[in-house]
Amino acid sequence: MRRHVVAIPLILFSLLTVSACRTTSTTSARPATLPRQAVAPVSPLSGSRQLVLVVPENFADTQARLRRFERTGDGPWRPVGDDVAVTLGKNGLAWGQGLHGAPLGEGPIKVEGDGRSPAGVFSFSTAFAYNPEELWTPPKLPVHRVTAQTVCVESINSASYNRILDEDTVTVKDWTSPDRMLRPDGLYRYGLMVNHNAPDTKPGSGSCIFLHVWRRPGAPTVGCTAMNGAAIQVILAWIDASKKPLLVQLPRAVLERVAPLWGTPELLVTKRGDE
Repeated sequence: MRRHVVAIPLILFSLLTVSACRTTSTTSARPATLPRQAVAPVSPLSGSRQLVLVVPENFADTQARLRRFERTGDGPWRPVGDDVAVTLGKNGLAWGQGLHGAPLGEGPIKVEGDGRSPAGVFSFSTAFAYNPEELWTPPKLPVHRVTAQTVCVESINSASYNRILDEDTVTVKDWTSPDRMLRPDGLYRYGLMVNHNAPDTKPGSGSCIFLHVWRRPGAPTVGCTAMNGAAIQVILAWIDASKKPLLVQLPRAVLERVAPLWGTPELLVTKRGDE
């Protein structure tokens, strides 16, 4: 019996020693991974020096205010000009495909034909105008002259899905019922194409998103962001492709949450009634 009593403590001592070594080894390896975990995500606004900010009150809202901002380098954003009224999709907003990556919170996901404007952070593709010579100043980014041949392709199976092009320049037309841009109502008289769901286009995730002239004050769109003609002219005269302009379109509660994380609390503007 005495021999067994002596053997048990020795076995327990060996097991405890092995366990202690494993704990020490695991603990000593942790500090090497901590710096990676502590690195903050890169802001989707990084590198941009011009910003168009559209802030509705919630995802269901069809009305919003638009403000312009600019900055020097990575300094603080400064407001430019006055804020203006804009209208959004008839069904409000939905998370789009843009520079923000995954959705920044809860909310619907944009799909083709949903009648929602995209929420998120987006670059701009090109300006467009029926008569570019009528613009106040030549825009500092490409301008597409809109003619009777100009369309934006909304057919999700087309190789040209989510692109503005002139039909007479294309040999094979693999689309039906495109968005014809030379409209009698003049909604696309001048505007900007938003890089939603582009350049990596996903079929069915939404197409042909513009900043354009509204039908009338307060009238919602089918997914674009619209405003009065003078307001879009101001944006076209101000915007500069070399400054990597962005559209940030977010419900107020989302902006209040993410702006400090992006290091841009100055974008938290007050409601119009509180100014």
